[in-house]
Amino acid sequence: MHSTLEHVKLEGMEIKILPALQDNYMYLIVDSKTREAAIVDPVEPELVIKTVEEEKVTLNKVLTTHHHWDHAGGNEKLVKLWPKELEVYGGDDRIGALNHKVQQDDSLTIGNLKVRCLSTPCHTTGHICYHVTAADGTGEGAVFTGDTLFQGGCGRFFEGTPEEMYDALCTKLSALPDNTKVFCGHEYTLQNMSFARHVEPDNEIIQQRIEWAKHRRASQDPTVPSTIGEEKTWNPFMRVHEATVQKHAGGATDPISVMGSLRKEKDTFKG
Repeated sequence: MHSTLEHVKLEGMEIKILPALQDNYMYLIVDSKTREAAIVDPVEPELVIKTVEEEKVTLNKVLTTHHHWDHAGGNEKLVKLWPKELEVYGGDDRIGALNHKVQQDDSLTIGNLKVRCLSTPCHTTGHICYHVTAADGTGEGAVFTGDTLFQGGCGRFFEGTPEEMYDALCTKLSALPDNTKVFCGHEYTLQNMSFARHVEPDNEIIQQRIEWAKHRRASQDPTVPSTIGEEKTWNPFMRVHEATVQKHAGGATDPISVMGSLRKEKDTFKG
């Protein structure tokens, strides 16, 4: 496995970080009170089942961020292997085993936990991020961002536009509370922060995070989660309003133009 299995406790919930494939992450979300659980992007169903059995939780939901095989490719196998019926959520008909299609502001529950769906098309047209909070709305909350928001970066614009990624990152995700924990779909932190440093070489917060991430990866520890507030301090794609980022992008002041310029550069960047 590319990373150790980690256990994160938040208000009302527990999150198991499960490494998959070469650099993917799956996440088991557990309601602390009812022990009901949902799995995010279960591309390796056997590890999911093993973890669910070890944790003695009740798995009844699959939250799929998007249709790409390294996120949705385990859905059908998990549904076949799992003895009980699973509710499979997602925003795209291309998702395997989908039986609950969702869109912006749709809601569901995991035990007592509340889940709000955020439509973030761009990487794929049907990409959904899932914002999970405790029943009473207190505590940090968590957002599962798939390939839309990474620590220090964002996904490629395979099926969308700079306008759509701006709306996803700078309107919808930026509006979440700053202490919201960000659980992204891949271990890409060092590559992304290398580009962030290239964009803002004088940003000391970026340099500190790179050193921290190097230590984490040296012992195969995951670098997730970050927080929404932290991403606003170091992620160039969430800093398109900042003068330093605009200057790097050739002096453009329109944040959507800056977004497009940064992504084009990042697509060929060798850190």
